[in-house]
Amino acid sequence: MAALLEQLRQVLGDGGVLVGDDAIDAGRSPWTRTGAPKAVLRPRSTEQVSQILAAANAAGVPVTPWGGLTGLVDGARADGALALSLSRMNAVEAIDTVSGTMRVQAGCVLQTACEAAEAQGLLLPLDLGARGSATIGGNISTNAGGNRVLRWGMMREMVLGLEAVLADGTVVSALNPLMKNNTGYDLKQLFIGSEGTLGVVTRAVLRLRPKPVSDNVALLAVDTFEALPQVLNRLRQAIGAQLSAFEVMWADFYELVTTPPANGRPPLPHGHPYYVLVEAMGADPEADAEPFERVLGEALEAGEIADAAIARSVGERNAIWALRDDVGQTGRNAPILAFDVSLNIADMEAYVAEVRAALAARWPETSSLVVFGHLGDGNLHVIAGVGDRSPEARHAVEETVYGPLRRIGGSISAEHGIGLQKREFLSWTRSPAELGLMRTLKRALDPNNILNPGKILEDAGAAGA
Repeated sequence: MAALLEQLRQVLGDGGVLVGDDAIDAGRSPWTRTGAPKAVLRPRSTEQVSQILAAANAAGVPVTPWGGLTGLVDGARADGALALSLSRMNAVEAIDTVSGTMRVQAGCVLQTACEAAEAQGLLLPLDLGARGSATIGGNISTNAGGNRVLRWGMMREMVLGLEAVLADGTVVSALNPLMKNNTGYDLKQLFIGSEGTLGVVTRAVLRLRPKPVSDNVALLAVDTFEALPQVLNRLRQAIGAQLSAFEVMWADFYELVTTPPANGRPPLPHGHPYYVLVEAMGADPEADAEPFERVLGEALEAGEIADAAIARSVGERNAIWALRDDVGQTGRNAPILAFDVSLNIADMEAYVAEVRAALAARWPETSSLVVFGHLGDGNLHVIAGVGDRSPEARHAVEETVYGPLRRIGGSISAEHGIGLQKREFLSWTRSPAELGLMRTLKRALDPNNILNPGKILEDAGAAGA
């Protein structure tokens, strides 16, 4: 290891290899556990990433890629490995305002990329709570989703091309800027959502959209679950593609984020079982407000919503969004376990009721369940607390949350990936044939199993093992 680190110091120069306390400091994150890496490597170019991986592969030393360290499934845990941080590869390299594309390095922070696009009158639609820390490379490696999937899709839909480095140092440059390019295998798809196990994304070409100039936001109170999809469909029919967010907060989450010590205050009174943040983004500030308000009035008259608060200023819009983003308040029920699942909307009410009842039956005095999420795209965030930090309790809660999904065809991970935490349960939502093909791809692209080993697949193994 010492010889390898010295070799990499020659490649990366001053500050390029961090060890000891410096490595620990580089891995500090309020979101995720990074473990104890042997060193943290900080390249400045794709060529340096290539040299790192070639050397590590030859030495048989594992490498764990790091983005913004905002993941929630221990995908960046680097115990005994070399942590590869792309924090110094953070540039927005080019924006094509005619084609509506952006070429960006993988270490660029999402918010920085979004602001660069907005400065050119364009929109990078990806939006999530960790926007100020998460990086483009990390968003690609986990196929991030966030608040606006309903309209613009997951990260996968925003990536036109990318550059990645394979385990042996081979650089695969497929920085395609074209929307249409049917020339054989779409190689970028191998790396999107693969959590750094098949290659390290170093640069990407992203599709941008025209920046909306109208932004209508409202908070709705809804008294029955059956009314939620009715309101969603009514909005889709009335304002069509302008509907960019349909975020549902169960009452327990809404109460947490609108009572002290939270900074938020309730725009609508407590007492309703569901609260919905609705956002519509369009091209005409004056004309877009009228159909937005009209459809909400129609929903109110039809009894689908019980109350509504429409934002009348940027400050009010931001205050409503701040409630949805204040997920840290769920920590008031600590110890907690956070889950990110997806399922059909029609199954959600029964699913939440089943999980809540199962937790209460096993931990009647200490259990809590806080639910919120992107209901429009089928994604729920489920925060469970049982008052027990033991590994046995954690496993029991995981089985409680994931078990019903296995039966109804849901997914154990909507947008955070598998990492280490969900690996045991991957077979509950993926078939043996799918898992077999994943292992085949892993062995083909990383035969020595050095890239983020143990993540997603426990038994991928090295070739010949």
